[in-house]
Amino acid sequence: MMNFDGLDPGMGEYAPALHGNLEPGREPSMDPRLNPGLLQGVELDSDGLPVAIPESVHMMEGMFSELHSVHAEVGVPVTATHFDLQEELLWMGNHRGHAMSFFGSTMGRYSSFQAHSTDDIRQIQSMETGVLFLSKSNLKCQTRGGLVMFDYPMEEGADMHSLLMTENNAMLMGGLQNYVLEFDLNTVQQTQKFTVEAPGVAIMRQSNRFLFCGNTSGKVSLCDLRTFKLEHEFDAFSGSLSDFDVHGNLLAACGFSSRGLNRLACDRFLMVFDLRMMRTVTPLQVHVDPLFLRFIPTYTSRLAIISQTGECQFCEPTGLANLADVFHVNTVGQLLMSFDVSSSKQALAFGDSGGGVHLWSDAPEVSYNSYSRETEFALPCLVDSLPQLDWSHDLLPLSLIPMPLNSSEPLLSDWVTTQATPSPRRAPPVDPEILRTMNSVGFIGYAPNPRTRPRNQVPYKIKEVELDYDNYNQGVPETLIGRDEEPHLYMVPKKYRKVTIKYSKLGLEDFDFKHYNRTLFAGLEPHIPNAYCNCMIQVLYFLEPIRCLVQNHLCQKEFCLACELGFLFHMLDLSRGDPCQASNFLRAFRTIPEASALGLILADSDEQTGKARLGRLIQSWNRFILTQLHQETQEQEGPQAYRGASSSALGSSGESVIGRQFGCEVENSSLCRCGKETVRSSLTLLFTMHYPEQNSLDKTIKEYDFAEILKKSICLEQSTQAWCENCEKYQPTVQTRNIRCLPDVLVINCEVNSVKEAEFWKAQAEYAFVKAKKKEEMEPLKPKEPPPQQPTEWCLEEGLVNTEGLTFDTRVEDLRHVWIPLTLKMSISKSQGLEISSWPEEEELSSTEEAEGASLYDLVVTVPHVLDARTGGNLVAHIKVGETYHVRKEGVTHQQWYLFNDFLIEPIDKAEAAQFDVNWKVPAILYYAKRNYHSKYDLRIKNPIEASVLLTEASLARKQRKSHATFIPLMVSEMPQAGDLVGLDAEFVTLNQEEAELRSDGTKSTIKPSQMSVARITCVRGQGPNDGVPFIDDYISTQEQVVDYLTQYSGIKPGDLDAKISSKHLTTLKSTYLKLRFLIDTGVRFVGHGLQKDFRVINLLVLKDQVVDTVYLFHMPRKRMISLRFLAWYFLDLNIQGETHDSIEDARTALSLYKKYLELSRGGGNNEVRKVLKGLYEKGRKMDWKVPDCDTGDG
Repeated sequence: MMNFDGLDPGMGEYAPALHGNLEPGREPSMDPRLNPGLLQGVELDSDGLPVAIPESVHMMEGMFSELHSVHAEVGVPVTATHFDLQEELLWMGNHRGHAMSFFGSTMGRYSSFQAHSTDDIRQIQSMETGVLFLSKSNLKCQTRGGLVMFDYPMEEGADMHSLLMTENNAMLMGGLQNYVLEFDLNTVQQTQKFTVEAPGVAIMRQSNRFLFCGNTSGKVSLCDLRTFKLEHEFDAFSGSLSDFDVHGNLLAACGFSSRGLNRLACDRFLMVFDLRMMRTVTPLQVHVDPLFLRFIPTYTSRLAIISQTGECQFCEPTGLANLADVFHVNTVGQLLMSFDVSSSKQALAFGDSGGGVHLWSDAPEVSYNSYSRETEFALPCLVDSLPQLDWSHDLLPLSLIPMPLNSSEPLLSDWVTTQATPSPRRAPPVDPEILRTMNSVGFIGYAPNPRTRPRNQVPYKIKEVELDYDNYNQGVPETLIGRDEEPHLYMVPKKYRKVTIKYSKLGLEDFDFKHYNRTLFAGLEPHIPNAYCNCMIQVLYFLEPIRCLVQNHLCQKEFCLACELGFLFHMLDLSRGDPCQASNFLRAFRTIPEASALGLILADSDEQTGKARLGRLIQSWNRFILTQLHQETQEQEGPQAYRGASSSALGSSGESVIGRQFGCEVENSSLCRCGKETVRSSLTLLFTMHYPEQNSLDKTIKEYDFAEILKKSICLEQSTQAWCENCEKYQPTVQTRNIRCLPDVLVINCEVNSVKEAEFWKAQAEYAFVKAKKKEEMEPLKPKEPPPQQPTEWCLEEGLVNTEGLTFDTRVEDLRHVWIPLTLKMSISKSQGLEISSWPEEEELSSTEEAEGASLYDLVVTVPHVLDARTGGNLVAHIKVGETYHVRKEGVTHQQWYLFNDFLIEPIDKAEAAQFDVNWKVPAILYYAKRNYHSKYDLRIKNPIEASVLLTEASLARKQRKSHATFIPLMVSEMPQAGDLVGLDAEFVTLNQEEAELRSDGTKSTIKPSQMSVARITCVRGQGPNDGVPFIDDYISTQEQVVDYLTQYSGIKPGDLDAKISSKHLTTLKSTYLKLRFLIDTGVRFVGHGLQKDFRVINLLVLKDQVVDTVYLFHMPRKRMISLRFLAWYFLDLNIQGETHDSIEDARTALSLYKKYLELSRGGGNNEVRKVLKGLYEKGRKMDWKVPDCDTGDG
């Protein structure tokens, strides 16, 4: 609605500042003092305030007529009216900053208060919690009773006219200045500032497609809802715009036309625009001089057109106006200043220049909103009176007699503790259906109401509730099926639950990873597709021979998991506690056909909904990764898939480090009933547990030792149907497996995938616990011995490792749910074959046993599947981290067990690593390592990336020509040295849009950020004769579907990344990654703007002293970050990033800015830099951080 600031008593129209002079014939007189002769139908009360004389209301159904009118402050114009959107209230604000509200159709006064001390109220907007009042330079929010919630002053020189509520509890404010503010009502802060053309924005409306801004020059602009970018513009009137409204596909506007010599005349033609065709339709001629208009859509899209003298006409926007549809508002000679329509379209409100508010309606029982909440009225003051008590009544309650509470004597009901037992009413358990369907976001869970109980009520039946509670405690189901039915019965410890990253507007910058990881080891981020294997990546990293193997490996294959693991392990080595991403490794993993065939690549929906059977999945992944790494790292070229047909092929297949470390030569014999025996040899990298069959008649589970079950699983004997060449048909065959040698690392898939196996594991753990308990009871009878020396892994140096929660002696209670031993003794003899037994962890083998070929195997890894119905479950790893890792990271020599749960890392007790309460923690994978097996491996790492990666390479693009080259590769003489400057910039495309949800309070919460992929990487020389010349400008070919090329910001167009049609220098991600890794390993210093995000998406970890980021060089504490474009304009007088971004231009600019910074530092030191930065921020605020266009001449 337009503002009437500077109202001229002699003119009675718009302010001259807005519209100049009107026609002389259209200037009605207006006396600022109230003329008593004009007060028809109004009488003054004793306070001088006018009160409407009640009249009998005769209304015709469907026709608007006056229902009620009141006068607020006589002679003070009503500049704003508003129907409350939540309650049956009508608000008004006047020229002196006073606000009033009236209740219902009778317009009884509800509240009255001063919203602004001097300025007029220009717009009113109601919210759930309060009411907003906009004045010239102030926004105030007050409760409906008048209490101030916040008071926000505008910048100096602001002239605000309109506000518009948008989504997420935000709003826009515009006025007669060159900007529009976006304001967050949650934080009471300005969030954005959009620049608009003069003369500003006086009226704002919104549809589901556009934001409509009307200004005083007669134009209506259509802007994008998110970016405020101008999409279209209608030139409605030659003079000025007075009002417009939008409904469906139509926009109707009224205004003034120019009539020469700067005079304006009210135009009796309404301009109507079709928003589908973006063109005008036939103008609509009306019979009044329109000042306000609104769509009142009921059965049809009616328009209400209001003149300043009180004439009101209704018409259809596509038909002719009928003279019979003109009505008159009884303004008693005053002029209309404000107008509003209720959300129910049943009521109209008019405010006039004499302080009157008129309510019109088309029904006597008017309702402002379709569903209004009940209005809270002030309670009348009641004087308490004591009731008369009838002492003769037998049932008279004594509690009616008031008694003083300041007495020192105890009350009769205050029982002493020895005579009373507190019995609180226990809360009933949460409905299992709610827990089963709950979707957790942070610490809040959302679930549909199963409607098994009344809403917001709990039945007060104490006995039944307590019985339910007791049953709830005792009725713990004994099976996995019961666990699925009642998931709320098992409490998963906090550190084992699925961890999620809370994303803010700053992304990850303000997320506290140190809260989850106080060690110097690096966690892995979980919000990447197929990140369920994070725990196994950590397992492979902490096996020293594998870490060295993959970091020494480099091959020509574009997608090689060994190469990508080597790159990832290099980052884990460099990190000092900050989490890393396995994005490039998982990108290569998704391209492996075998992984897809084995069902290891999950859809996003399966990961989020918890449908994936993670226990089975990680065991399959374990088998796949060992086989894949074995194939990729074999020393000689051979067949890609190992088939193990004969013992002669075994030698070549077992020559990789994987084969030496995990490989075990296995002899499989098949014996037919005819006596024919077939023997085959093969190499196996892991073993699967097989559990004994249970007798269906006997329900009890027999007791077994873990070593006994493991031996039967390795030396497996089973009967099956197989082809016999002697009998020439399928015959029952006994198949036996024996091993010829012991592996260095014994890998076991536990295969606890069903209720039967879980029951077996649970029973064996119970047997083991009972046995340990009996042993403890017997021990006090023995003579006391000195306590054994603590094993080295618990001798932690104080202050270096967080030992909170660790237990340094194993109590019997810690052995609950433990079946697997921490150490195994294994040997192979010709007479007995394989022998396995449990062994005390602290003891070593005797020389005789070692001579006989026996070995000790220590438990080093356990991977459990954590069952949690609220999150769908997750996978974690317990890893015994060796001395070499602690020496590298913390400078101490000890061993320690840790829990790895994505980016949560905690030291744990060794007993906890072996505990498996199958109700929520199911064993999946075990690793036993031969004691001191590292000594036989070469653990040196030689960086395989050589300088040749920087030299010229062919482009993948078929159409790329030398003449189109945008860079000059480095010559041998130009090879970078440590400390050299390299300008870097990268551009990205989006593979998956971000996933967010709206919370119940209307705020937006990011569940999963958008997945970005690097599309272009540019490196520019920072010194030498070719300073500023690019030596890398690679476009990265991608096989994944791109959902958004972000062309405006990246400069990447569809087709640039396609080898068939691209004219760019196209390479693989691995090729460019190797170039950057070589530069990092050489020790160059990268200069760029916002490099943190670039390195994160490229999946590189660069030490801080190798990064010069101009975002932070030109930044003052607690101030905003400044864009590269503004810095280039301010310091270098360059206008960059005009239409799109160009990475070569950005990299060069960053280099130039760094050199400018060095120049300032040398010239005057830190004081000079601070002074320059202060001037930069002052200039930025004046310019609203916008760079002037070149054609305006402001550069």
